[in-house]
Amino acid sequence: MWNPNYEVVVGLEVHAELNTESKIYCSCKNAFGLEVNSQCCPICMGMPGTLPTLNMQVVEYAIKMGHALHCNIHRICKQDRKNYFYPDLPKSYQISQFDIPLCETGYLDVLVENPDKSTYQKRFGVTRIHIEEDAGKLLHSANIDGSLVDFNRCGVPLIEIVSEPDFRSSAEAHAYLETIKSILQYLDISDCKMEQGSIRADVNVSVRKKGSTEFGTRVEMKNVNSFSAVVRAIDYEAARQIEVLENGGEIFQETRRWDDAKGENVLLRSKEDSQDYRYFPEPDLPTIVLEQDYVDGLKEAIPELPNIKLIRFTQDFGISYDEAQVLLEEPEKCAFFEESVAKKACSPKIICNWMVGDLTKYLREKKLSLADTALTVDSFTALLKMIEDGKISNAAGKQVFEVLLTENADPAKIVEEKGLAQISDDSALQAVVDQVCEANQKSIQDYKNGKTNALGYLTGQCMKATKGKGNPARMKELLLEYLQTH
Repeated sequence: MWNPNYEVVVGLEVHAELNTESKIYCSCKNAFGLEVNSQCCPICMGMPGTLPTLNMQVVEYAIKMGHALHCNIHRICKQDRKNYFYPDLPKSYQISQFDIPLCETGYLDVLVENPDKSTYQKRFGVTRIHIEEDAGKLLHSANIDGSLVDFNRCGVPLIEIVSEPDFRSSAEAHAYLETIKSILQYLDISDCKMEQGSIRADVNVSVRKKGSTEFGTRVEMKNVNSFSAVVRAIDYEAARQIEVLENGGEIFQETRRWDDAKGENVLLRSKEDSQDYRYFPEPDLPTIVLEQDYVDGLKEAIPELPNIKLIRFTQDFGISYDEAQVLLEEPEKCAFFEESVAKKACSPKIICNWMVGDLTKYLREKKLSLADTALTVDSFTALLKMIEDGKISNAAGKQVFEVLLTENADPAKIVEEKGLAQISDDSALQAVVDQVCEANQKSIQDYKNGKTNALGYLTGQCMKATKGKGNPARMKELLLEYLQTH
């Protein structure tokens, strides 16, 4: 942790690739992992004389995100050329938006978790969301002297979401990024696969003395490729800047590269300002003009968003922040939870426990989505009701659950076929208790002498005698009654 006399100030720029079928200015396929340089044409390669045509689905997706983040939507805006030279940018300019972005002046309410697991809600300002094209990708190999360029990514549509410098800890930045990611997924406008570069973050960090209202000089770290790496990058850079200032040094505006493997950053270049990019209006694309009815219609189609669901889940269902985050990982998993709760067959807590525990573990181990399983809301809630009603044990429930994941079956029939029904009849359980206690007099004496773990041993013996079918809670009650009366 950095010096408590200082405050960290962070701003984030999130770049999200949109999952349109084609690229932003040409008809090339927008897909990851295809053969190198197989998805590019004269337009996205920047050949002289070619003309771009805007993919209007990109505009639609950006407006949806703008509505989700409570932005003002500019119905009349333009696109601009951002001029810079880099080997993966064949045109030597990027079509982006400068002074009139599509979306502007919004906010996002985020639930943030403290180290002690308590939570607080904070509103973070969103400066703008604009559309732009992605650049290509440099390929490095130890087998060649230099680098190769894959132009497949040139022209892939992006939205850039620029925040206000409202973050005062790496934890707040992490919570914001997770929320942005989940909103993009719920709107189904980006797959957010960080390992494929679908969502990346530029991190701007500065520090100032506690109580100061003036911002310090910011340092930018480009394309940090995981949210956990963002946390480490912020903490490292804040500590670095504080150390420089405490030793009488000066912070310079610059761009640094975060090396997550080494846990440190290195200087790349002095930071450019907007005038260095020589922005000017894109002459080959017309002004974007949107009808108000169109913009309003997109707003009406926005579903309840995951940041609102997170607050509702923790308040209405009594589940923890971490549990709610697991349920919200994927829209289909969240919908499955809500549909299961709506059945009112069992408590929301047992539904949450099984989804966060057994179901999520299975999906992650098998690298599957919920849709890849045979599990249905009806079969799932019917199983949990049997467990909650004491008709089968939790252990037996796990056996049935394994079947339901791969077969569309009736849980009651599985229980019957496998003989998993739980014994809850008091007379049958009492006979087992009497038999076990008669055979384990030493354990009974140990319990009376204060060795309370003897009760666990006796309970285990009773469960063994019933081949795991005895109701463990009722068995324990009958055991305690026996021990108190004998």
